[in-house]
Amino acid sequence: MNHKTSYSFEFFPPKTAEGMANLRQVRQELAAFSPEFFSVTFGAGGSTRDRTMDTVFEIQAEGHGAAPHISCISSSKEEIRALLQAYQAKGIRRLVTLRGDIPSGEVSAGDFKYANELVSFIRAETGDWFHLEVAAYPEFHPEAGSAQKDLDNFKRKIDAGADSAITQYFYNVDAYFRFLDAAQKLGVTAPIIPGIMPIYNYTQLARFSNVCGAEIPRWLRMRLEAYGDDLASLRGFGADVVTEICAKLIAAGVDKMHFYTLNQAGIIGQIIRQL
Repeated sequence: MNHKTSYSFEFFPPKTAEGMANLRQVRQELAAFSPEFFSVTFGAGGSTRDRTMDTVFEIQAEGHGAAPHISCISSSKEEIRALLQAYQAKGIRRLVTLRGDIPSGEVSAGDFKYANELVSFIRAETGDWFHLEVAAYPEFHPEAGSAQKDLDNFKRKIDAGADSAITQYFYNVDAYFRFLDAAQKLGVTAPIIPGIMPIYNYTQLARFSNVCGAEIPRWLRMRLEAYGDDLASLRGFGADVVTEICAKLIAAGVDKMHFYTLNQAGIIGQIIRQL
C-alpha cells in the first residue's frame, strides 16, 4: 500500500437493525486503513435525515472522522439551519454539500436551487466551522447543458466557499485528468479528490451509471457482461480493473481517494491491499 495515499469511505444510512450491525462490521474492517473520514449519504428530499444523523453520530462516537452529506433540494433555510446547528453542537467539522436529487412526485424545490447557494448559506451561517466538500463530474453532470456550463457551475461552488471536491466515479482516468486541467485553467486551486466505485455486479453498476452520467467504457462493459451470473469472477476482474485505475492515479501524484462502498468492505480491502 502506498503510505502517502489517504482514503475516505462513503456509506448510506441503513434502514434496519441488521443493516446497522453489518455497517459496524464494515466500518471496523475499513478502519484498518486509517481513513481520513467516513461520509454518510442523505436521501432525496431529506428522506433519510434522522438515519443519516444517527449514523454520523455513531461513527463519531467510535472515534472516526464523520462527514454527513447535506442536500438542499426541497429544503427550507430553517431546516438546513437546524441541521447545521445540530452538527455544530456535536462537533462535526466536515460536510459533503450537494444539491441532491429531486424526489419523485415532489413539486416544491425549497429555498435552494443549486449547490453553490447551499455552500454560500452554510458559510454565511457558520463561517469557517465546516470543511465543505462539493461534487465534481469528470464526465459532466447528466443535466449539464454543455461541458463548459458544467465547469462554470463547478467553479461557482468553489467560489462560494467549498474547500475541496469529490468526483463522481469514473473508469476512464483521462476524463479525470482532463477535468482537473480544465478546472485549473478556470483558476480552481481546491483539491479535486477522485471518487472510486468498486464493481460489485454489472446490472447494478449499469443502473447507477445511467442515472449519474458515469461512462462504462465499451471494452469494460463487454467484459463484465460476459461474466453473466459468475459474480465471483466478475468481482475478481473488477477489483483488478479498479486497482489499476487507483495505481495510475497514485503514479500521477494523487494522494487522496474516496471510495463508494455500498456498505461493503471486502472488495475495497482487496483493492487497497493490492495497491
